[in-house]
Amino acid sequence: MTTPLSSRKIVLPAIALLLIASATFAYQASTISSSHLIQPEELAKILQSPKAEKPLLIHVGFHVLYLQGHIPGSEYFGPGSDPAVIQKLRARVDSLPRNKFIVIYCGCCPWNHCPNMKPADDALHAMGFTNVKALYLADNIATSWRDKGYPTVTGE
Repeated sequence: MTTPLSSRKIVLPAIALLLIASATFAYQASTISSSHLIQPEELAKILQSPKAEKPLLIHVGFHVLYLQGHIPGSEYFGPGSDPAVIQKLRARVDSLPRNKFIVIYCGCCPWNHCPNMKPADDALHAMGFTNVKALYLADNIATSWRDKGYPTVTGE
């Protein structure tokens, strides 16, 4: 069966846009510089150490994930892919010293597919923050954090 030419003119560009969009999202978190990453085990040690400087923990993922289990003391902002969330994030940190230790995390999906981390990381660095770390959750927050026994709380 052949498709009329006019239908192909609509379908092919739509498929191309979907491929570009999915490639863009897959590209997001994986483009964060490795010097900006913190591994789960490293963050867990910092949080459990009575002497270590505690970071400002910022959750830039989806609310349902935050409710199901988040890192104790973290602040929920919403998905980092939402420009309104990035504005809220900027307002929250604007008065902080630019060397403040900040850790952002999401954990919605495998690292290479997360649409939320890169916009938050970019926004904080653009503001001049020099001690921002992105928590590298390879798979998601459940398998890369909770299932390893790292500190987690549920609810608000």
